[in-house]
Amino acid sequence: MMDYDSQLKVQARLDGELAAQEVPELEARLAEDSEAQALLAELEMTRGALAGFEAGVKLPESPELFWSKIQREIRREIQREIQRGPKPAEASRWASVFAGWQRWLAPVGAVAGVMAAVLVIGRSERAPEVETYLADSGAFTYHDFAARTTLVWLSYPADNELVDSEEPDTLD
Repeated sequence: MMDYDSQLKVQARLDGELAAQEVPELEARLAEDSEAQALLAELEMTRGALAGFEAGVKLPESPELFWSKIQREIRREIQREIQRGPKPAEASRWASVFAGWQRWLAPVGAVAGVMAAVLVIGRSERAPEVETYLADSGAFTYHDFAARTTLVWLSYPADNELVDSEEPDTLD
């Protein structure tokens, strides 16, 4: 893998900014290193793709005049800031009050969050429940929240339901 300096040298060669004494060394590396060749090819394609975009940009006036207007506007804005002076002490006083409250509110909020989590977790760790929905249904439900299980027990035949009667009906 090419290091950062080698990548910069390949880019400098493409831009014509590589020192003359470094050119032979880089050319030898390009002849042997496929990664360096691929980087050079990609940089050349990128340059070719971007070449047409700058030609269409026209400034409304000469570049010197354009940049001098920008420089004047920056200076004017700096002068306005200087004339306004430092920010009033009122704003900095409120900032310090808020910072003082923030020092206390962060730990209190963290403790409240931990307590809420303990309450939620503690509620889910309750004792198992047994429920029956009908007095004589012959079924009951057992919930064990700690183990996250539910058991429904069905008793057939229900208490004395089929004992006195004939054979149960079948699905023929």
